[in-house]
This record gives sequence, structure tokens and C-alpha cells, in this order.
Amino acid sequence: MVTLSMVARYPTNAVGLCVFDLDHTLVRTPLDLAAMAAEMRRRLEARCGPLPPRQERYRIGELLAHCRAHAPALEADLWRLALEREHRAMEQATLEAGALEAVAGTRAAGFRTAVWTNNAREVSLPALARLGLLEHLDLVVTRDDMRALKPDPDGWRVIAAHFGEVGVAVVVGDSWVDGVAAAAVGVPFVAYRPRPGEMDRFKVTPVAWTDDLATLPAWLVTRWSGAP
Repeated sequence: MVTLSMVARYPTNAVGLCVFDLDHTLVRTPLDLAAMAAEMRRRLEARCGPLPPRQERYRIGELLAHCRAHAPALEADLWRLALEREHRAMEQATLEAGALEAVAGTRAAGFRTAVWTNNAREVSLPALARLGLLEHLDLVVTRDDMRALKPDPDGWRVIAAHFGEVGVAVVVGDSWVDGVAAAAVGVPFVAYRPRPGEMDRFKVTPVAWTDDLATLPAWLVTRWSGAP
């Protein structure tokens, strides 16, 4: 069953842009960001002492910011840790169900397509190529192109510079970080199989929800055309 629920309309003369997250949106991997952050924290605390306790776990971007401020010599080591984990995970990457149909169909329908990921370029591009997605993408933005990781919206700066003016755009992702980044630049967000309660917890309001990526191209065409 199609589960996309539309709560907004777009102009009929728009040039469309669809920006996809990578991990757990287009590809399925065993990458465990919580475990990565925990290992980073252990290395950071061994050098700098304990971080202030809090209920919410420290996220990777926060740990790296703390590292730059208090132990800049350690930053390269933390990035190496991240890259090693990403390499292992991306070697096992498989397509999410409907992902190829979503990207290829969206582009075939006349929309520009991009990926916006916190992963490194050297692991993202080979995985996208191996899984047949790269040829259907107009742009891939990785952390190598950004000054800050999502949920910071800096990656949109790169996307906007590449595409220039577009009538309308949408971001598709599985996580609150994608939704927060999209909201920061005023772009509608489509949630793909998010964790229960996560959107409410981080005050993300998706324009639509889906558990079937293959339905995305038809939904975009319908809504961009202004059809009822």
C-alpha cells in the first residue's frame, strides 16, 4: 500500500530537485553510529578527561567539535576511526527495497537528483557505483564537501551552489538529522521508515511519510503537476 501522505502542494512550473540521504535510506549497511560515537568518546576522554554527563548521548559531530576545541591533535585519529568503520560497513551495503526505482524513476521523470550524506566520499562513491545508483545522480555531497555534519544544514550550501535556483526541492531520509537539516533551509522533508517517535521527539514535521521508496517518483510527479 502507498503510504505517502501529502500535506502541501508545489507550483506547476517548478524545476524539481530530490535530495536523498544514503545510509538506511538508499542503502542498508551495518554501520552503527552509536557504537562509533562511543568509541570516539572513549578515545577523547582518555586524552581530555570525562565529558560532562547528560541523558542524551554525545553525537559524532559534537565529539569532533569538542576534539577541535580541546585536543586538536586527536581529530585526525577520530576521523580515521570513522573511516575504518565506514569502509567495513559500505563493503556490505545492499540496496534498500525500491531505492533504485526511486532514484532512477525520479530522474527519468525530469527531476534533478542528489545524495547528501555524512559519510566520506571515498566510501560513498564506490558503493553508489557498485549498486547502480551513481549513474542516476546529478550530485553527491559527502562530509568531505561540508563544513559540518547533518543535522547542521551546511551541506545544502554545496547543493544550492551546484544547482542554482530551483523552483522546489524535497529531502528524503530516514532520520531526524535529515529532517532537522532540511527544515533549517526551508525544504520539505519526506520521512522513510523513521524510528518510532523520533520525528516527534526532535520536532520534525515531514511533508510526507513512506515505507515504499518505489512510490516516490509517481508521488513527486503528481504533486509537482498540481494534480488532485
